[in-house]
Amino acid sequence: MRTDLSPNAPIVLNKRKIINDPVYGFITIRSDLLFDLIEHPYVQRLRHIKQLGLTDLVYPGALHTRFHHALGAMHLMGKVLDSLRTKGVAITDEEFEAAQVAILLHDTGHGPFSHSLENTLLEMGHESLSYLFVRKLNTEFNGALDLALKILRDSYPRKFFHQLVSSQLDIDRLDYLTRDCFFTGVMEGTIGVERIIAMLTVVEDQIVVEEKGIYSIERFLQARRLMYWQVYLHKTSVSAERILVNIVRRAQYLFRSGERLPASESLKLFLLNSYTADDFRDQPALIEQFGQLDDNDVWGAIKLWKTNGDPILSDLCTMLLTRNLFRITLTTEPIKKNQVEKIRSKIVREYGVLRKDAAYLFSHGVVTNEAYLADADTIHVLTSSGQVMDIASASDLQNIKALRKIVKKNYLCWPKNLSL
Repeated sequence: MRTDLSPNAPIVLNKRKIINDPVYGFITIRSDLLFDLIEHPYVQRLRHIKQLGLTDLVYPGALHTRFHHALGAMHLMGKVLDSLRTKGVAITDEEFEAAQVAILLHDTGHGPFSHSLENTLLEMGHESLSYLFVRKLNTEFNGALDLALKILRDSYPRKFFHQLVSSQLDIDRLDYLTRDCFFTGVMEGTIGVERIIAMLTVVEDQIVVEEKGIYSIERFLQARRLMYWQVYLHKTSVSAERILVNIVRRAQYLFRSGERLPASESLKLFLLNSYTADDFRDQPALIEQFGQLDDNDVWGAIKLWKTNGDPILSDLCTMLLTRNLFRITLTTEPIKKNQVEKIRSKIVREYGVLRKDAAYLFSHGVVTNEAYLADADTIHVLTSSGQVMDIASASDLQNIKALRKIVKKNYLCWPKNLSL
């Protein structure tokens, strides 16, 4: 705020802003560093990447972004750390800020449409890219993110901080389940986030849940399983995603065959070349190029490509823009080879394409639902007797034990105008 009212006096901005979030109400930005990071282009870019990719084609309200999620996760991290402090867990101001920084930046490596194009535009996951973004930010901020980087890569001795950022009961999941439920309107995904936060504590440097919060965790795991089938792996979302992936793969093929399609310079770069984690480490400028990419680059290109001379690319773009999506079946039974070949043959005949190109006009594969992985980092419960145990053992619900099972479904997609 202005402290000198003369017209030439410099203006000092108050960085301790309050943001009105539709899910939690008022969110406070607790430090100047957090404010400056939120203002940085790497974080502002997340405003233009939808949290749930193409899910708004099923749930029209699902238009929230990675930016919403980053702010919400930062807010929840502050609430968790405040609660832990009241229980006697020693947390310094530096640790508090670093944990909020880590969760704020944990998704900066997401590309256009979030998970939908992961491992399509790049040969690496968003977690590795997020780490590279944070490392570059740390250089820009003169080492102010050193501790946040240690928390992200799990090299900080106090391990519970990393668990809050990345585990089977982390702040990331608490926010995205709450937020995705709110914006999709799928009430079956509702979790008691306030009670879960109140039930967390630290024992021997591990995050544990007090026994009286066990039913809230059971609800959390059940809600996650339900949200996967009803939202994240909804068959219409899967169908739309497969069209998007095939559009990008066809564009990559055309670019690498010498055709120059209209697109932003950053999108052209990643369509023309296939980059790995090693490339990003060896060529620092790639981070800047990837940092220019968001949903708008892809949507803009799709609108231009719908009139392209390549009929496969044109048809796919038109299908997505008009929501004329693939017909899809989801089954626990394996997709039979003769089913795939039948669809391929029909596409060759109906669309007049080469057999090798028919693969762009249908898709098949597997989707998995992993509510709780017992062989990964487990969720621990602190019993009233002081014993720490896995929730699968502590719970008296058989359903929790069933949630440890990885459920797989096979999908097969093809154009609606083809009768089988």
